[in-house]
Amino acid sequence: MLYMKNRPLTVCILGIILMIHVCALTASDGIQLDVITNLYRLLQEEDTDGDKKITINDHYIAGEKGNKKFWLIDINGKKYEVCGTYFLSNLLQELKLMEEKGYRIASLKRDRIYESPVHRISRLIRDSYWRGLTRKISEESLPSIIKDPKVSTKDNFRYIYVPYDDSLAFNYYQDISKIHPELRLKVLFLPKLITPEWVRNLDGYHGLLSLALKCNEDGKLEAVPYVVPGGRFNEMYGWDSYFILLGLISDEKIELAKAMVDNFVYEINHYGKILNANRTYYLTRSQPPFLTSMARAVYEKLPHNPENKKWLRKVLSAAIKEYYNVWMGEKRLTRTGLSRYYGEGFGPPPEVEPGHFNVVYARYARRYSMNIKDFEEAYRNGKIKDPELFSFFKHDRAMRESGHDKTYRWDDRCADFVTVDLNSLLYGTEMDIAQTIKEVFKDSLVLESGKVEKSSTWFERAKKRRKLINKYLWDSEYGLFFDHDIVNNQRKVYISATVFYPLWAGLATKEQAELIVENATPFLEMPGGLAASSKESRGEISITRPQRQWDYPYGWAPHQIMAWIGLINYGYGEIACRLAYRWLYTITRNAVDFNGTITEKYNVVKRTHQVFVEYGNVGTKFSYITKEGFGWTNASYQIGIKLLPEDLYKKLENLIPPEWIWGY
Repeated sequence: MLYMKNRPLTVCILGIILMIHVCALTASDGIQLDVITNLYRLLQEEDTDGDKKITINDHYIAGEKGNKKFWLIDINGKKYEVCGTYFLSNLLQELKLMEEKGYRIASLKRDRIYESPVHRISRLIRDSYWRGLTRKISEESLPSIIKDPKVSTKDNFRYIYVPYDDSLAFNYYQDISKIHPELRLKVLFLPKLITPEWVRNLDGYHGLLSLALKCNEDGKLEAVPYVVPGGRFNEMYGWDSYFILLGLISDEKIELAKAMVDNFVYEINHYGKILNANRTYYLTRSQPPFLTSMARAVYEKLPHNPENKKWLRKVLSAAIKEYYNVWMGEKRLTRTGLSRYYGEGFGPPPEVEPGHFNVVYARYARRYSMNIKDFEEAYRNGKIKDPELFSFFKHDRAMRESGHDKTYRWDDRCADFVTVDLNSLLYGTEMDIAQTIKEVFKDSLVLESGKVEKSSTWFERAKKRRKLINKYLWDSEYGLFFDHDIVNNQRKVYISATVFYPLWAGLATKEQAELIVENATPFLEMPGGLAASSKESRGEISITRPQRQWDYPYGWAPHQIMAWIGLINYGYGEIACRLAYRWLYTITRNAVDFNGTITEKYNVVKRTHQVFVEYGNVGTKFSYITKEGFGWTNASYQIGIKLLPEDLYKKLENLIPPEWIWGY
């Protein structure tokens, strides 16, 4: 018999009496039950707040509702008791999955209800969530993709834009539009020269941008798949994809990881850069560069045969093209020799929701004696041209290209800074290219353009960048790397989690790494993992200076992953494991208490996903069971649990002690 420690004797006796009527759920035997009856009885009794989930917010109310004890009844009338928030939420998820499969009567096994949280989360990420986040711009997927409110237009058509020189894609999507007129799909070529003015004039007619196509085994064209950050997204994002790819590789989904790289190569070759995401309003900005790291991670998992060597050459050719034209181009390369984030364009970014910039517009509306709505319309239409507002949006676009939207790190002047993160990534890019040319291509790579690249050239570039990073970004007084303000010619003292990027890239000396660990970790390490910034750097919060999501007290998966890798690179594996455990505990605890919830970000001080700042928190809105989690958080979980030593893994696995049940 199984029962809770210190359970009253009378309860144990009652358990014996009820053994005739109550059977235990065992790992080997399933019970046959009426799915619908048990599902809706469970909701009626335990989902007391009516959100179609069972969480710690479902409090006890009159009678026996919300007492976290439920009697499953099989088709023969026998009863099985399930107790506790986590196990009841597992039961709800399993019953709902059976219902979705069309089962009225089904077999339920104990091991799915009493599965350890770590095993369950990891299994669902590997077997379900990646699938739930995978998209294709294809005939089968377009009906759901184009319902996305982010592609709504003035004329109620849905637009797919293809590069001017990709007639294959144009014909592919044109055929789909003819076969499915109900989709109200318009397929248009982009102009050869895409300018910020042209993109701004698309307001009201924005749409998806085509990605790569390939021939399947039958010789027919099909869209190359990609993984999106979260369930509400349908477009492929820039820097999210690196961390997602690491998660896919961790779960042995190599072909899907390779497909992500192929889509980025398509973007560079046809749109000139890896885009913030493949929508027309993102044509003027990129995101942090990770392509060479993605390529090397995938290539390591592929057979090193001529076909895959050819693939790697194609990827490097694209990465080098982007390096020259974007990151070393006139808009982003500064007089320091280091690069900055910069997004071309005019006015507010079209993707933000209505009202997002009302606080900003209010300041200028008063100046022109107008209300906010009239001022915004006049500004968008070009009737008002304000230099200060132009500058504000220039920096806002740069901040969005950085991926850190928003933060007080740059005082809303992002384009005025050469940053630690970007230049660490570019050092990593240079070293990736140098090492790959040396190791795979025998020191000399002939690009698709015919140009020859030497490994020695790229090693020299990396050496030069490292020297410049030390000159402009290393602060010997604080023993940390800081962003450099190129306008005021000074470093900005702001402790951000990006301080670990030089460790990830391998550009810090051992002495610098030691100082970074010593000087940054105490300010950034919180109960639930690394915070995006220190509290002191963020400064005071008020009505006029509200919280921003990329600052303290919030933590993000990319910062955790970069820090873990960087710390391990320099021999600080024990600290990396400690930080990983704190982060994984936060994810696990929230998934346990909130029906499997896995979100975009967390408050790492309070160790909660309940974050109400700026854009809210993606991954919280679902019924019954999450089908996706969140991309880079999923990845951090799969990567992190493999880092943990056995004692920390078991500690995490035993987060939820076994609940008692009556049975035999």
